[in-house]
Amino acid sequence: MTATPSPLLDLPGAVAGNGVDAPVAAHYGSFNAEQRTLESGEGFVDLSHRDVLRIEGPDRLTWLHSLTTQFFLDLAPRVWTDALVLSPQGHVEHAFSGYDDGEAFVAHTEPGAAAALLGFLERMKFMTRVELSDVTDAVAVTWRASSSGTTYELVPRDQLATYAAAAGPACGMWAFEALRIARGEPRHLVDTDARTIPNEAGWVGPAVHLDKGCYRGQETVARVHTLGRPPRRLTLLHLDGTENRLPEQGAELLHGEKVVGFVGSSARHHELGPIALAMVKRNVPLEATLEVDSMPAAQEVVVDPEVGLHVRPKLR
Repeated sequence: MTATPSPLLDLPGAVAGNGVDAPVAAHYGSFNAEQRTLESGEGFVDLSHRDVLRIEGPDRLTWLHSLTTQFFLDLAPRVWTDALVLSPQGHVEHAFSGYDDGEAFVAHTEPGAAAALLGFLERMKFMTRVELSDVTDAVAVTWRASSSGTTYELVPRDQLATYAAAAGPACGMWAFEALRIARGEPRHLVDTDARTIPNEAGWVGPAVHLDKGCYRGQETVARVHTLGRPPRRLTLLHLDGTENRLPEQGAELLHGEKVVGFVGSSARHHELGPIALAMVKRNVPLEATLEVDSMPAAQEVVVDPEVGLHVRPKLR
């Protein structure tokens, strides 16, 4: 990951983020207005702090097909694809999104995550004709809203300012995160942990292809998908709005005095108010009011606790 702040922090009104999102803007003056801009199909978000890797060589797609949860064979050019790398026990170790441009598969992942992912992939090359590289310093990630949907884009890093001038208005991470949380889309190792299996996070379907050959961790995914009842479920929390604060990432989630999960990312949504994503034990009643950081939290289903599939309507 590049530690260099984004040049778009020089745009009018830009306020830097914090934590792993510090190199890009949290907002440009009004995160509520920026949420409405994105929902209207306008604007873009600077995600240039995310890590980017490039996988080239004639065997790249068959190799990725064998290693990951996704179907890569005959992948059409520039079709965005989500994929996971699982442990032998089915726990999610790596998550990435990208597309093949006809010469290489270029993917982005969480800030700081490329080194570990590339390390794993290097160990799995053997005699395969693939070449791996970290291209974070050369390629930046953005997210673009449109009337037909939303998508990530890959932009030459030295052209970010030109891109911003054409793609504006610029919207910050706070707006992006609020809308992402409302859609029920988890960030790897922010809304999940090292024990997470894809069935708990709503990744079966978007990132896990159920009709492909064997891959590491497949047995766990297939068994839980067939039998149902994953041990935990990703949940959208509607937080009590009387407190002027949001819970810390990783805060314990309580049902009475019992710890039943943890909270991941949280944000203030311009319509829903304070919201968060949480990983909750499957047997916690859906109607139960939970508590985090002394704040009541009502639950809204994101992942069905019986079948382990994402069921929240796909909002922009």
